[in-house]
Amino acid sequence: MAEPILEVTGLVKHYPLTRGVLLRRQVGAVKAVDGVDFTLGRGETLGLVGESGCGKSTVARLLCHLERPTAGTIRFRGEDVTGLSGRALKAVRRAVQMVFQDPYTSLNPRMTVGDIVGEPYEIHPEAAPRGDRRRRVRELLDVVGLDPEYAGRYPHQFSGGQRQRIGIARALALRPEVVVADEPVSALDVSVQAQVVNLLVRLQAEFGLSYVFIAHDLSVVRHISDRVGVMYLGRIVESGPAGAIYDHPTHPYTQALLSAVPVPDPAARDRRERIILTGDVPSPAAVPSGCRFRTRCWKARERCAREVPALAVPAVFRDAAGPAAHPSACHFAEERRPVPSENSGDSGDSGDSGGDGNGPG
Repeated sequence: MAEPILEVTGLVKHYPLTRGVLLRRQVGAVKAVDGVDFTLGRGETLGLVGESGCGKSTVARLLCHLERPTAGTIRFRGEDVTGLSGRALKAVRRAVQMVFQDPYTSLNPRMTVGDIVGEPYEIHPEAAPRGDRRRRVRELLDVVGLDPEYAGRYPHQFSGGQRQRIGIARALALRPEVVVADEPVSALDVSVQAQVVNLLVRLQAEFGLSYVFIAHDLSVVRHISDRVGVMYLGRIVESGPAGAIYDHPTHPYTQALLSAVPVPDPAARDRRERIILTGDVPSPAAVPSGCRFRTRCWKARERCAREVPALAVPAVFRDAAGPAAHPSACHFAEERRPVPSENSGDSGDSGDSGGDGNGPG
């Protein structure tokens, strides 16, 4: 992996649940993020995937210091920036920018596009001389594929894809080193999604950016990511190179997610093994003991309720040098490929059939 630029260790964010009117007391906590670890290399793209409510967007806000973590550390360029404030925090925010999910509500409707893209220069005046800001705004619009003459228009005059390009231009204004993209294409049409993802890939090469790319669409994440972390109920349950995660998944949750990805090839679609999970995602305010996925897992045993599985290379793969030897938080990790690869004629590698009607089917 490239030189680390961002290191996250034991990241936790709990939101207190209180009761009472006059005398409020805490009776519990919503464990939105509950012990996340990962490293982002310089020039690398780390994809975070998972179902809605698993904590991806909370991780994004914590990385950009829009919220304070309950515990854990965030290190940027080797320095602990978790508890910074004032000018020190302002400097870090300049280097770590964010592209928001909704291009319709993330832009101020009362500001022109030129004012929106140029607003970071008002907050960080040292980034550009006042007389040079208009030229820089026009350059940024051109870089993201918009006509610089659009600087005088308002957000309502643009399509969703164009608005997201405006948001990307705003994120690039301060020449950041890390961009946290929180589901930047989920609100866009499929054809526009491809344009925006390709734009992000081009900008990464042009500006030397490092991305934390958050999405629930696994096909989009595979296209852009070097490494992938799969989140479930506030924790990463499997991580590794994108090819290893998609072609050699070992965690049951990852396998279930991959089995739900649309397959354009009719022949491969017929050979796909569909894994259907039963039950609902548990509440983050009442997290199951042991393995958090056990209430929906067809492999669950008594051990799963007692012991929390560590995110590490499973023992069965530790002596192997293959792509399945990547961290997976499962006591019974086993390689299983729900969607056959292009060169494979079978439907998977191994694993339980799950044909009891209560697990995958």
